[in-house]
Amino acid sequence: MSSILPMEDPQWLAVDHYIADHLLGADPVLDEALERAEAAGLPAINVSATQGKLLHLLARAHGSRRVLEIGTLGGYSAIWLGRAVGPTGQVLTIELEPAHAEVARANLERAGLAEVVEVREGRAVDVLAKLVDDGSDPFDLVFVDADKPSNPEYFAWAMRLTRPGALIVVDNVVRHGAIVDESNDDPGVLGTRRLFEAMAAERRVSATALQTVGTKGYDGLAVALVLDEEEGGGPVTWR
Repeated sequence: MSSILPMEDPQWLAVDHYIADHLLGADPVLDEALERAEAAGLPAINVSATQGKLLHLLARAHGSRRVLEIGTLGGYSAIWLGRAVGPTGQVLTIELEPAHAEVARANLERAGLAEVVEVREGRAVDVLAKLVDDGSDPFDLVFVDADKPSNPEYFAWAMRLTRPGALIVVDNVVRHGAIVDESNDDPGVLGTRRLFEAMAAERRVSATALQTVGTKGYDGLAVALVLDEEEGGGPVTWR
């Protein structure tokens, strides 16, 4: 199995810090959330500060009131999204590991978002299936940042749990450039390629992806807009 080695450049880090210093400013709540996650031994695979702010702005500009997140970790991105939907909005975030969920709930409580963000434990595919079975109201934005081999399945579930006009954002889709290395058989790379194939074949979305560099190395994210019947073929329905 091929490995994926993270790549960093000192200038990427310097630019990320410059952007954060000028446009984000100090945020003790978010800083402490990262510190508590590190102290609890969680892996440092959360989105960066600039990426979190991008998620926040996307949700606000889109007017998202109901947000679904697949992959909670320590709750860092959930704080960004919870702040975006406001006190009358709702974020549902799914986490497999109970220890991670415990840290996330504590961080969300300290951020004043315990009533806005619900952390639901379990395998994401099981939680997503139950949401469909229970007739969940559609979500306005879905952020996928969990195990990469399952990205195609998460995208399929997101299509079932959204409405026309919703956004689906998937993180870590460039894999340090490995998506174009045909010899790379890393499960995360293979899953990400299947995600691109699924997005390309899905007539009900218009999608793109961007390469990114920064404190998280070389990677990227995909953004898909769920289309209505007139824009992109058949209607988005529960199926």
